[in-house]
Amino acid sequence: MTKAEIVQAVYSRLGGFSKKESADLVDLVFETMKETLGRGEKIKISGFGNFVLRDKRQRQGRNPQTGDPILITERRVLNFKASQILKQALNPRETASAAEE
Repeated sequence: MTKAEIVQAVYSRLGGFSKKESADLVDLVFETMKETLGRGEKIKISGFGNFVLRDKRQRQGRNPQTGDPILITERRVLNFKASQILKQALNPRETASAAEE
């Protein structure tokens, strides 16, 4: 799903907003998330999951084509962990069969 498709979904489902207002709303949500993560804070969305920024240290790696050792610089990575509610929504049969056992 693209950002434009998200805007269209918001526009279709909420009805009270124009397409421009729907696009502004989606942009605001994403901008707020970027700013929050940029400050190193977690984002917890109940029923959906957690976005967490982690710092990775510099480490030794290998070039997969040549096998030569290379230095991988330190960097920040974004991790997402889905909530149990989201996992159950995505795998309804697994949770039903697990409950039967």
